[in-house]
Amino acid sequence: MIDAIKSIIIGIVQGISEWLPISSKTQEIFASHFLLGLSITVAYTFGLFMEMGSIGSALIYFRKDVVRVFKDRFLLKFLVIVTLITGIVGVPLYIISDKLLQNAYNPSIPMMILGAVLIVDGVYIKFTRENLKPREFNGLSLKHMVIIGVAQGLAALPGVSRSGMTVSTMLLLGIKPEDAFRYSYLAYIPAALGAVGTTLLFTRHNVSYAVDQIGTQGLIIALISAFITGILIIGILMRVAKTKTVYIINFLLGTIAILVSVLTLLG
Repeated sequence: MIDAIKSIIIGIVQGISEWLPISSKTQEIFASHFLLGLSITVAYTFGLFMEMGSIGSALIYFRKDVVRVFKDRFLLKFLVIVTLITGIVGVPLYIISDKLLQNAYNPSIPMMILGAVLIVDGVYIKFTRENLKPREFNGLSLKHMVIIGVAQGLAALPGVSRSGMTVSTMLLLGIKPEDAFRYSYLAYIPAALGAVGTTLLFTRHNVSYAVDQIGTQGLIIALISAFITGILIIGILMRVAKTKTVYIINFLLGTIAILVSVLTLLG
């Protein structure tokens, strides 16, 4: 019973933190370390592997958009370029991160910086939404796609939130908040699949060890928990993104990121 509760908690942590700017990797590191006794490096790898649950959430919630990828050439181009750049930037950083975590790298600082960026985004939305015409998603240039890909690739570093990086970057490029959230989450799907594949390719031993500790049944429970929680969180954020008070969610998310990073530093 206790093991099942631990698995549910680990899944909920993944399901919530993946879509908020608080770095799901960092939260999973702490959850897996304290609940399963995993080392920091193994917990980091396991956190990336746990993204399978969040991938399921995105596929179900955005199923119509996923189907549209095969009909919309611009959307397909966007996902291909962003994913390619993400891999070029992210894979080397993942390998470097594994070494950083063995040398007491503190992930709280980049999380704090990202929180400040989100608050700046909120101010930007508040004071420009009524005065400037937002950039349409289809108006993104190749340069913009590369920038978004780089931002997403940097999220391979511990403490850097993928959703926070991509959403804030797209907002700063002038994309409407609802489109920034939607296409950030769509770009997550191939990136996360690549992240899972990277863990299996470069650090399979860490994944195997973590699965041994949580057990097959525990892993299934954790993934289902992450899947269900993720759908709920995505739904809430997408509804808020469509409102005129979306800047408030940026302030809140930025504040949460800063508070979590401060608590992590103090802890």
